Amino acid sequence: MRIQDVFSFALSAIRLRKLRAGLTILGVVIGIAAVVALLSLSQGFQNSMTEQFETGFATNTLTVTTQGFGFGQDQSDISLFVNDTETIDAIENVQTSMAIIQKTCYLEVGENTFPVTVVAVDFSKYAEIYSSSFVAESGEIPLEPRDDVIVLGQRISDPWKNGTLLSTVGDAVNIVWTTRSGYTLTNKTYTGAVAGVLAEIGGFGLSGPSDTAVYIPISQAQSFFNTNEANTIIVQLANSDDATITNVSEAIESVFGGQVRVISPTALLSTITTAFSTIELFLAGIAGISLLVAGIGIMNIMIVSLMERTREIGILKALGMKNRTVLSIFLSESVIIGLIGATIGIASGWGLANVVSRVGLGGGGISGFGRRQTATIGMNIMPVLTPTLFLGAFAFGLIISVIFALYPAWRASRLRPVEALRYE
Repeated sequence: MRIQDVFSFALSAIRLRKLRAGLTILGVVIGIAAVVALLSLSQGFQNSMTEQFETGFATNTLTVTTQGFGFGQDQSDISLFVNDTETIDAIENVQTSMAIIQKTCYLEVGENTFPVTVVAVDFSKYAEIYSSSFVAESGEIPLEPRDDVIVLGQRISDPWKNGTLLSTVGDAVNIVWTTRSGYTLTNKTYTGAVAGVLAEIGGFGLSGPSDTAVYIPISQAQSFFNTNEANTIIVQLANSDDATITNVSEAIESVFGGQVRVISPTALLSTITTAFSTIELFLAGIAGISLLVAGIGIMNIMIVSLMERTREIGILKALGMKNRTVLSIFLSESVIIGLIGATIGIASGWGLANVVSRVGLGGGGISGFGRRQTATIGMNIMPVLTPTLFLGAFAFGLIISVIFALYPAWRASRLRPVEALRYE
């Protein structure tokens, strides 16, 4: 019997049992749709995170901090100071280093007051290290600031992203910092003029520029916050080679007696990528369970179909149909079910992922109640249907359908014509 005849016979059998075949196909559709939706959203989230991290930092930099990054790792016994950059600058392959003082304060603009992260940096060095992201869209970044100047992130100036500016170049704003002396709480106010507003960055890299930060000169911050302690020190290297990163990291840790942690953006990004790969594998396993359930449904339907068609099979075999032909017919039915289910499932999963990304995920803005508001960061996640995912989902649906149809098909091919004709 020719292959096209086998498939034609199998397709006719499916048409005769449309409702049952439809429910079987639905099981495959649900399984494939779950796989495609979860993995395409996961890939889109990974791409978005990677893009934003790469936007927020330079690959030839290191971040030195005394804060632990991991479970059970607390702050070390030493503190970093602004002038520690002189020690780091003396290390081989270090091009320059820069201290950062970071505090949580309140920004007062007219009648609006909301918490912000105030980052104190050397504007000249910061603009050199992050030359692609620490760039003014309006106004300018004063490289040698003398007065109390302020540079705003894009989401601080335009929090609703609709052109309604909360503050712009030339506006006077207040930064309020609450400090404590014994049992007494004191508010200190830093009043400055907005010298520039950063262009939209979109990332949130490690110690890199951010759309939701307020920047002031570190020379002003030392007196305003009354401290020389730095939260982190950014180190710019001569190059981004792995050997240079490793050698300089070890040298910095040695200088500070192992009491600091040196974070490499490239190493951090590699760790994040590995974590996402593990998550994707986990999600694929969860979605695969629904496909296994669909496979069991296929087996059940095939066995019921076998019982209903026993006399039909007996007649066909009595007319000379061979065992392998009967096997091929049943397997062809499963292949057709798998093809239809996988095709519809991929389309459904892709559509579902896009609906979820637009409705359930998305950007943010300034939110809150009354006069106290909070700036939040938004991230758009677009699902990604890679060729590997497309072909893998298609093949997986087809393979599951065939595997779970093997036993019923084998049973059908082994029926004896005389016993089949006697079957009631």
